[in-house]
Amino acid sequence: MSTTLTRTRAGVGKDDEADAAGRPATARRAPWPHRAATALRRALTGGAALLWTALVVVPVYWLVVTSLRSGTDFTTASPLAPPGHPTLANYRTVLDGDFATYLLNSAVVTVATVAFTVVAALMAAFAIVRNSGSRWSRVTFRLFLLGLAIPLQAVIIPVYLLIIRMRLYDSLAAIVLPSVAFALPITVMILVSFLRDVPRSLFEAMVVDGAGDWRMLISLAAPLARPALVTVAVYDGLQVWNGFLFPLILTQSGDKAVLPLALTLYRGQFGIDVPATMAAVVLSTLPMFVVFVLARRQLVAGLTAGFSK
Repeated sequence: MSTTLTRTRAGVGKDDEADAAGRPATARRAPWPHRAATALRRALTGGAALLWTALVVVPVYWLVVTSLRSGTDFTTASPLAPPGHPTLANYRTVLDGDFATYLLNSAVVTVATVAFTVVAALMAAFAIVRNSGSRWSRVTFRLFLLGLAIPLQAVIIPVYLLIIRMRLYDSLAAIVLPSVAFALPITVMILVSFLRDVPRSLFEAMVVDGAGDWRMLISLAAPLARPALVTVAVYDGLQVWNGFLFPLILTQSGDKAVLPLALTLYRGQFGIDVPATMAAVVLSTLPMFVVFVLARRQLVAGLTAGFSK
């Protein structure tokens, strides 16, 4: 009897010590409903991630595989099956045409649009932030934000008439100018949000040193805003590179066509050469992919800059 009581007390003492350590012996494992909910949540998260991966990877896989098929293989084989006899004939067909001209036109339009947009937006954002207490500065910023609410399709006819009156129709400048106008609002908004996080003491210190606005813009604002500048440059570049409506409406001749518009040319009288079109899509995607790979660090830094403050 005494021995049993002693063991019982010893067991209670061990449980109490376990309670003091924060790990009670009776509660080392979570209740079954909690474990079931955790397992279900993990399963749903994993399933969603797998579904998202499939939605991204499968189209890219089909794109590359189709570009390596012959016309006969494309019509007879399963869409997701590996090509029976891979061929580069579709890529040769694309490169033997005017693809280089279309690529050069897209590069000129994209570089010019991004350069004008980033420079103009940086100056506008710097002026808005430096004069944040001014009523006109706030009104100007709101006007830029208002541009985000204007759909491109709603103003394409006025833009077309304006380009005709300026005698720029069927030129690359006809694509660049409206592209800059529609890229400015989002670019200014992002740069203003970034520059507002720069301590005002840095600007005040440069004012004490006798620096003017231009020097502060070039020596302080631009270097500090480099991640944001790369972010908006990549974003604007993607929008312009994939732009279709402006080139379709504002150009006419084949030597002024850009890549998205040129992809519609790979069609015959009775059908579309799908493998050649997919090869052209793959080739037109490579430049932006290379830019993204080279700028990925600055791009990630610009996207996550606001979360560390």
